[in-house]
Formats: sequence, C-alpha cells, structure tokens
Amino acid sequence: MKFSGKNVLVTGASRGIGAEIAKYLANKGLKVWINYRSGADAADAVKKEIEENGGSAAVIGFDVTDEKAFIDAVKTIIDSDGELSYLVNNAGITNDKLAMRMSVDDFKKVIDANLTSTFIGCRESIKVMSKKRFGAVVNVASVVAEMGNMGQANYVASKGGVISMTKTFALEGSARNIRFNSVTPGFIQTDMTKDLNEKVKSAMMERIPLKRFADPKEVASVVAFLLSDESSYVTGETIKVNGGLYM
Repeated sequence: MKFSGKNVLVTGASRGIGAEIAKYLANKGLKVWINYRSGADAADAVKKEIEENGGSAAVIGFDVTDEKAFIDAVKTIIDSDGELSYLVNNAGITNDKLAMRMSVDDFKKVIDANLTSTFIGCRESIKVMSKKRFGAVVNVASVVAEMGNMGQANYVASKGGVISMTKTFALEGSARNIRFNSVTPGFIQTDMTKDLNEKVKSAMMERIPLKRFADPKEVASVVAFLLSDESSYVTGETIKVNGGLYM
C-alpha cells in the first residue's frame, strides 16, 4: 500500500476502532498523531505499541469539539512535520435514549461531538492540504446513519450528516487534489460488545449476513485503502464495512 504523504492525524485514537486505525497506518509507514480527549495513559500505550513495532507516533491531546484547540493542534503538527497529509475523523460519542425522552441538550452534545468536530477537522485540513495540493481525509460514520436505529436519533443524525457533508468537502477539495471519503462500520468487536451476554450477541449476529462481528482491523484496512494512493480516483464515496447488515 503506497502513500504519497508522510503523516496522519487520527482523532479518538486512544482506544477502540481509532486505536486500531492508528496502529494499522503506522504499520504502513505513516507517522501517526494519536488524538485523545481523556485517557492519556491509553494514548501513550498505543504510541508505545506502535514504536515497539518499528513505527512512528506522537500523542496530541485535545477536545475535538473545541474549535480553537483543534486549530492549534493542526498548527502543532504543521510546526513539527511541515505538513499534514492525512486526517481520520473518528472521535465521537453516544447518548442513547428514545426521542420522546431526549432533550435538545442531549441532541446537541452528540451533534457537536460527532458532526461539528468532523466539520472543523475537514475545514482545517482542506486549508493546510491546499498549500501542497495534496491530501486525503476519511470520516468514520456508522451503518445506523443509513438504516436508522431506535434510541439514537441524535447519533443517527450526526453520522448521517457526516456522510452528506463528506460529499460536499469532496467537491470542494477536488480542484486541489484533496479527497474526502467516509466509512460506515457495522457491529465491531470492541470492549463494549465483548461484555454483551450471548443471547444478545446471537440476536445481533442473526441480522448480519456474514454472521459475525468485524475485527477492528477490518475497518482500519478500509480506512488505509481510502487514504492511500491505491484509491487515488475515489472521492465522495461511502464504503460500508458491515458484513452485509444493510445492503
């Protein structure tokens, strides 16, 4: 897998899918900037694992919903490396409850964490990537953005917005050779899903044609492909990584 740039910022990379994306990209030769909001120890552990495997990484803590902090973080990367080649907007939260019990504040917090932060990241990346007329961004959405899900009106709206917004950034970035794509993971093997009882797991797997949860590395490999030169003619697309859950 070939990359023309040399570094990548992955938001929400201290654990879960974000950590796997960071490790996968480092294994492919990129210097990875590991973002976290809380959990500095976990971010340091990801960095340590990357370096022990011969990769290059740096930890950068900031809240992706804080516009100034995001802008300052990008400046820090530019000051250090002279460029920002790639961005993965992965950070996000959930706050599930039925819509009739969901306050506007509940709704807005998830929109800010998942959608507004992705907007800030895309906007700032297009600014700095335009200087060398090269770059690629992958935004992590979700299968529920395409199919809906009870109790997640805020989350579904935020991730649906990510998919649509990605297309607009792809149009605006195309003249500068900056590509924007998104992925929609389905059910993934994480600490959260490991704790589910077997009855719940079985019911969930029955809905998935491939009859299993994804390994986080299977999401990471698709993200890497979309960033790499191997997808140089792909932009504005949404790649489903869901085992056929929603065709």
